[in-house]
Amino acid sequence: MKIAEIKEDSRKVTVTGKVSKISEPKNVNTTRGESRVAEATIEDETGSIILNLWNEQIDMVKEGDTVEVVNGYVNTYRGVKRLNVGRYGELHVKEE
Repeated sequence: MKIAEIKEDSRKVTVTGKVSKISEPKNVNTTRGESRVAEATIEDETGSIILNLWNEQIDMVKEGDTVEVVNGYVNTYRGVKRLNVGRYGELHVKEE
């Protein structure tokens, strides 16, 4: 799937993109306790989307990496589509 094909509330999303930017991690309180979260912008030739990274995922990824999200889902937060790995998804950093 290409980033431009991702719709709001999509499920079972598998997409590959290059990380162009990662925000500084923030500590947030969730129903499961305190967690770290960061936003990565990933892009391909069709567009870009924000990928939410949680805890150990933040340390897996750096700017310039090509990542693949398998079985992710999309939600909208503050009017912006966001891709999430979720409980049943996987995040892979591709070897160049």
